[in-house]
Amino acid sequence: MFSFKTIESPVENILLKEKGSKFIGFAFPVNNEEELKNALEKIRTEHPKATHHCYAFRMGLNGENYRANDDGEPSGSAGLPIYNQLLANEITNVLVISVRYYGGTKLGVSGLVKAYKESAKITIEEANIITKELEIVIEITFNFNQQNIIFTLLSKYDAKVINFDADEQCLVTASMKLSQKESISDKLSEMQYITFNFKDY
Repeated sequence: MFSFKTIESPVENILLKEKGSKFIGFAFPVNNEEELKNALEKIRTEHPKATHHCYAFRMGLNGENYRANDDGEPSGSAGLPIYNQLLANEITNVLVISVRYYGGTKLGVSGLVKAYKESAKITIEEANIITKELEIVIEITFNFNQQNIIFTLLSKYDAKVINFDADEQCLVTASMKLSQKESISDKLSEMQYITFNFKDY
């Protein structure tokens, strides 16, 4: 597993009307708790008068970090149907929020489940789903006269150089696809006067 599916950019203000209630859908790509909090805060600020701000998210390669929040709706009637749409689309590192403005007619639990599911579904349909390659950061220490060999090797693996300190002992930091880790390790292990290690991206 060297890649995951997520959405390319935020989707906002996808409207669904159900018996007078308005459901407004939002989807955000999120990579950490900080981005998650900021996105939730943004929507709460933009819709302070909404009856409910229900949401679900999945984060992590296999969506191991997840939460479904009903925000005052009957248990399981809002967050879970939203979460299930994330599963159905096999996307992770995504937050979907459905903001509800109550319209005076109660929908009942089954009506809510249907409405929140539909809200999440049409919101995700507006998103551009992309496959992202997992990346890893490599640090390589080598002698000054080995620069050409090292840089040729990095470009062969499409690695992006993040930082380069040129001294008698050089240190290069680069990001590359996780799927290439074994292969570049084998090559570097065969070389003399070189040390390297990997960091999580």
